[in-house]
Amino acid sequence: MSSTTAPRGMARLHLLANPGRFLRVSGLLLPWLTGAGLLCLALGMVWGLWLSPPDWQQGETVRIMYVHVPMAWLAMGGYLALVVLSVISLVWRHPLADVAARELSPIGAMVTALCLATGSLWGRPMWGTWWVWDARLTSVLVLFFLWVGHAALTRAFDDPDRGARMGAILALIGAVNLPIVKFSVDWWNTLHQPASVTRLDAPGIHVDILYPLLVNALAFSLCFVALALAATRAGLQERRLRALQMAAARRAEREGG
Repeated sequence: MSSTTAPRGMARLHLLANPGRFLRVSGLLLPWLTGAGLLCLALGMVWGLWLSPPDWQQGETVRIMYVHVPMAWLAMGGYLALVVLSVISLVWRHPLADVAARELSPIGAMVTALCLATGSLWGRPMWGTWWVWDARLTSVLVLFFLWVGHAALTRAFDDPDRGARMGAILALIGAVNLPIVKFSVDWWNTLHQPASVTRLDAPGIHVDILYPLLVNALAFSLCFVALALAATRAGLQERRLRALQMAAARRAEREGG
């Protein structure tokens, strides 16, 4: 790599992370993401809840999967995005990464809570209990606490930059839990079924159930991204308003003095 390549790449990174540019681009994307997400969600819910067949073993209870599985994927994928934002925050100190991470954690906590709730509803008729302390369920519960902890820690300081640093460190420490969540059903004997969609050889479920599941996963993913963009836009506007208020207060103090 030449000596000019790295600075040029850093300049592009700073350009993409510019809050003003983000507000303009996200403002254009947000209506399309929201519309596409809601359209796919309507299609996926009708397909999954009414048109798809019941499972030959689980019967009608398999329909919980059309919400539970996308929530589980988003809980882990969203946390991976939080880890990336935390690295950018700690290494390059981009304010946009700080705001995006701060606004992402409540959304991540929400989808992880939905994953746990729908898993409990699914587990009751299948396992005969609402909850078991096996590796998969416990590691997802830890993931939920990490989301909640990040949301609380980033808001616990008067200085938002300090809160962002502390939250980023927590997110990076919590990243060790992601492979545990993913591979817990392979490493230990658990009540939770092993991976059936992301298997390397072939999906373990019939296409009549797989296709509506993938549509719902796409729908919830689009809605997740749209919600994260909207929250980040609101966070940036709040940060700008706070900076203007502080500048006005300092100016008034100087004039009064």
